[in-house]
Amino acid sequence: MNDQYSLAGETVIFTGTPKAQEAVAAVRLYGGRPLILPLIKTVERVVPTDSLRMQTCTSYEWLIFTSANAVRVFGNKMENEGMTAGDIPVKIAAVGSETARALEEIGFTADFIPETYSADFFVEEFPDVSSEGERCLFVKGALAGDTIKEGLPNEVDEWTVYETVQNEDGIRSLTEELGRDGRISVLFASPSAVRIFAERVAPVTGWDRFTIGAIGHITEKALLDAGVRADVMPEKYTLLDLVRELRNRKEGIS
Repeated sequence: MNDQYSLAGETVIFTGTPKAQEAVAAVRLYGGRPLILPLIKTVERVVPTDSLRMQTCTSYEWLIFTSANAVRVFGNKMENEGMTAGDIPVKIAAVGSETARALEEIGFTADFIPETYSADFFVEEFPDVSSEGERCLFVKGALAGDTIKEGLPNEVDEWTVYETVQNEDGIRSLTEELGRDGRISVLFASPSAVRIFAERVAPVTGWDRFTIGAIGHITEKALLDAGVRADVMPEKYTLLDLVRELRNRKEGIS
């Protein structure tokens, strides 16, 4: 098979809303059929203290973001206050190229990105660029773990800006899609998506009729906890690299 079309006849399902549209474009380039069927969706958390929290961002030396969703919601709150990135002249840390790209879209440039796009690698590398006396604000979703706060020697405050909820439309559509004949790959980019699939979809479809792709060792662990292994995992934790690795696997077994 020509390498360019190694995903021909393959339906590639993204179980989270792709933050990197080039990953979807790559599926088409390799001859596949991309489907975006998110199992989760984000809902902005709005509380009376939002305005004060935004105004006090400048009291920190660092803002930390580990997801593009947190960046986008932060951008909404910033806009609601009539503020721009220029009003918040602090250093920015981002986990992942997609998070860094989302920051650029709202006017920021990441001053630090860990070599491996994961929170546990972040806490190992961040002390190389930050002194313990620098205060940090971690802007996060409700399901984010305590790795950043507990793993850094810095003082870290947390601001939860969004909730993650199950997406009923995505769950229903994915279940129906997996009931059809054909070659299918299902891509997981978060442990939350894995858990929802295990609870809501797998009891109907099982895990055996499709190729499983995953980003990151934390998502991999969620799959192992569900009793399955990822067939495809890229070394670099991005959707585009996951699609490329899937292409390579399909090319090798064609």
